[in-house]
Amino acid sequence: MASAHDVAAYIAEKRGEMSAMKLQKLVYYSQAWHLVWEEKRLFPDRIEAWANGPVVPSLYREHRGEFKVKDWPRGDSSKLSEEQAESVDAVLEFYGPETAHFLSELTHSEAPWRDAREGLTPSARSSREITPAAMAEFYASL
Repeated sequence: MASAHDVAAYIAEKRGEMSAMKLQKLVYYSQAWHLVWEEKRLFPDRIEAWANGPVVPSLYREHRGEFKVKDWPRGDSSKLSEEQAESVDAVLEFYGPETAHFLSELTHSEAPWRDAREGLTPSARSSREITPAAMAEFYASL
């Protein structure tokens, strides 16, 4: 199975430089839609409901303090199967043209992030997980 780092590397190769926030959101949507289309996880890494939207902590530890991300040397895009690459490509086609701010606002309007943050103030720190089950259920209903 590919890791979130491998997915980030694939996205960086396909889309070039982008904000770290946008990369996080594209990785999140790649996981969400792969769960719907293939009925299995794209990567095993945990996704948490942070104040600015869904975040993969293992990715955050690598880009912490950096606003822009140009490449992702820790990942290996060749580890994605054809099926996995097709899921990410579809996500990039749909969500890729959007801004980081738009994607953040979009995730804030969707049940997986909102439900994971239930009872928290908007700026509260959180390590609550956005579960694969919550993602699959919500995005399959769209």
